[in-house]
Amino acid sequence: MRGNLKKITMTVVSSKEFVTNENKYFDMALNERVFIKRGNQMFIVTRDTKEYLEPDEDFRRAITIDELFDTVKENIRKKYPKK
Repeated sequence: MRGNLKKITMTVVSSKEFVTNENKYFDMALNERVFIKRGNQMFIVTRDTKEYLEPDEDFRRAITIDELFDTVKENIRKKYPKK
């Protein structure tokens, strides 16, 4: 599993910093991920929207929180049955 990991370079900047040096961060976005932080929100500067619009393999294997909860409950009940 670890062999599939790839190194990702990313930069996180405030919205004020992004506005001040907009061209710099657009240029950086050609080679790395640039995130703009505004309050509690993060925005991504990217030139390739396909990467973010198509689900990847991890997304296809994902489960919902309800599915996780049901599985956990089932495993707990098996481990600690009612007497």
